Amino acid sequence: MADVRAASRRSAARSPLFAWAILLTAGVSWGATYSLAKLATQDGAPPLGIALWQGVVGATLLGFVEAIRRRRLPLDRHHLLFYLVCGFLGTAIPSTLYFYAAPHLPAGVLAITLGLTPLLTFLGAVLLKLDRYALGRLLGVFLGIAAVLMIALPDASLPERTAGIWVVVALAAALSYAAENIVIAKFRPPSTQSLTILLGMMTVATLALVPIVLATGSFVPLAWPWGTVEWSIVGMAAINVLSYWLFIYLVGTTGPIFASQMAYLVMVSGVLWGILIFAESHSGWIWGALAVMLAGLSLVGQKSEDRSQKSE
Repeated sequence: MADVRAASRRSAARSPLFAWAILLTAGVSWGATYSLAKLATQDGAPPLGIALWQGVVGATLLGFVEAIRRRRLPLDRHHLLFYLVCGFLGTAIPSTLYFYAAPHLPAGVLAITLGLTPLLTFLGAVLLKLDRYALGRLLGVFLGIAAVLMIALPDASLPERTAGIWVVVALAAALSYAAENIVIAKFRPPSTQSLTILLGMMTVATLALVPIVLATGSFVPLAWPWGTVEWSIVGMAAINVLSYWLFIYLVGTTGPIFASQMAYLVMVSGVLWGILIFAESHSGWIWGALAVMLAGLSLVGQKSEDRSQKSE
């Protein structure tokens, strides 16, 4: 009977409709985090304090999941160093930068600029000889850079000209995420599952943020009854954990090529959530930047698909 149920689950996982439902759910949900970041910071909540709560809630949820699955967190020297480096590059640094930029940029612009992460990841992988150079993929990187310039340079692209500096801050967050991806590709412990690694990263990053938050007076008390800030913080953390888990699930059941399409959904839905929640209106430059960034992602991802198919 157990074998029948397991076979049924595997069959459902391979269903195209089921896979698309998961992809849409995770992608659209993840795109909402850009608007939730604006909601969390619009009343002046300190970005460091928000980043700390993101780690606390995320690590708690992941710890609960790992406890149910009876997985222990490896704490040897190699794992601890890996958690520390990736925790800062993938959680503490980009989250803080992201929350600093959120009050000053439309949610849609945040979504587009952070879409540069996979393009920067490819560029870093080529420079470090972790991936092979390909002209089409390099063109995709240049398209991503062009998209950012379309946001930052024209006078009509952003609500205020002073917002340009916050585009640079958002790009620094994307660069930090890309650096984390490179470190994971090169130094990830091969026998440890992704959710376990994510738990270690979030836990170490959160513990490292505690003294910084206390020293700067940036703690955000989650006083009951919760308001917009509290619900936004918890919502972001829950969505990040759930969407990441669904992404990993898709990679395991449908392969990385299908799962990678989530990047498009996150970016487009990030723009649409901003319109829905904040009634954001974008200039032609921003819509053009979105189209150019999507084209850049497509070029970088297409070559990955070709290579994956050849290696199977």
